[in-house]
Amino acid sequence: MNTGIVGRHIDLTDSIKEYINSSVEVFKKYNLDIISVNSIISQEEKHGKKAFSFEFTLNVAHLDTIVVKQKDKDLYAAIDIAVDRVSKVLRRHHDKIAAHKATKLTEVVANEIQDNIALELEKFEDEIAPVRLSSYKPMDIEEALDDLKASEAQFKVFMDKDDNMRVLYKSSIQGKFGLY
Repeated sequence: MNTGIVGRHIDLTDSIKEYINSSVEVFKKYNLDIISVNSIISQEEKHGKKAFSFEFTLNVAHLDTIVVKQKDKDLYAAIDIAVDRVSKVLRRHHDKIAAHKATKLTEVVANEIQDNIALELEKFEDEIAPVRLSSYKPMDIEEALDDLKASEAQFKVFMDKDDNMRVLYKSSIQGKFGLY
């Protein structure tokens, strides 16, 4: 990766150059083929106020040129914001590349198995009816037990006070209950 730093109307000190070079090193973590990074720093003065303008120009293989311009009163703040913006673009491109990988053969086999299971479940479609939970508010185990005893249902699914999903069921032994 070629790097270039240009200063317009400003003297480039070693500390500024080192800061920019260390900031550019962050771009390597995205494992993209970055051909070159050019940095342009300029100082402007309007109405007696100094402002710094910082510009990154990145040439990345298989991608258009990325240009990010940032203005700020503080040069280092402008560099940091520009680095964040370039990182965001590079991260998005990296994620896009990573998401477009070929499907593995094991995933194809797993999809076929899931399709077969779905076909088998369609046979039971008339027998199985989905039911919504009657209450999403947390309840005590005692409340759930009283509700189960009062109903004809074989089990009750509820959220306990600790926000855990619990299942209370009637056991095969008369008057006994189980809890998951």
